[in-house]
Amino acid sequence: MAIHFNQSMIAPIVTADGVTRQPLLNKQRVPDILFELDHLTISPGGNKALAIAPGELAWFQMIDGAAAMHTAGRKLSVTANHIGLLPPGFEGVLVSDAGATLLLTVVPDAEILDPAMSAGSPRFCIIDWQNEPVLQSEHDARKRIYIVTPKMFGTQAIRGEMIIYPPGTECPVHHHRGGAHFMFFLAGQGTCYAGPKQVMAVRPGDVVYYHDLEPHWVKGGTEGNLIFSEFFVPSAVATVWDDPSKVCTWIPTGVNYRGSRPSRIIEKHAHSHTADV
Repeated sequence: MAIHFNQSMIAPIVTADGVTRQPLLNKQRVPDILFELDHLTISPGGNKALAIAPGELAWFQMIDGAAAMHTAGRKLSVTANHIGLLPPGFEGVLVSDAGATLLLTVVPDAEILDPAMSAGSPRFCIIDWQNEPVLQSEHDARKRIYIVTPKMFGTQAIRGEMIIYPPGTECPVHHHRGGAHFMFFLAGQGTCYAGPKQVMAVRPGDVVYYHDLEPHWVKGGTEGNLIFSEFFVPSAVATVWDDPSKVCTWIPTGVNYRGSRPSRIIEKHAHSHTADV
């Protein structure tokens, strides 16, 4: 059965330096999970130190507010549009003058999922997902934006996407083989389904975790776009469609989320072929 809850249901843990932590997904909730997911709130004037151990990998997704990443003598601005990869050995501090919220995910055994990391770690990288190419489903009005891929971040341990469901759109029933994934809902309303009977009404702040091999699908609501990010651990997760004729094929629109020229070009491809995007 899929795991479903809203971030607001998780009791906050107040830590030092003006940070509140909500542990969303971990081994206490999912014993065989391959990562840990936290929701962090940095209060105005607060800061969050980030130290990634050797063999680990982490990434963050800004949800609201703004902060500055201080690392290796550099200062980088991050806003609600930014996603960052934190490689093994990374050290930095997120400082927020006005306050910020973000998701932080740590993969403790990343080198097991991506043995190539032992020969050369992926680089520290921050991207603005609103500059990335928007892809349109061949079958309906759904849109996809790749935010973490092996080509972008240099690791096979993780993969991430932003997904947009206009009202009434629905994806075909499918499951994944070779790893689990979670969704974090950012805007709109809709419904997630799992197995033969599980129905989950979703809204902003909701988390849905699907186990390996668990059949599922998503449907947009009646008003406004349903927008969520989803992340797979590891990256090389196969997608299997109940009806092979409904395999999702994604067509480049030629624009980014802002409607202007995207940062790069992605060719038309089937959902299962994402290694080179």
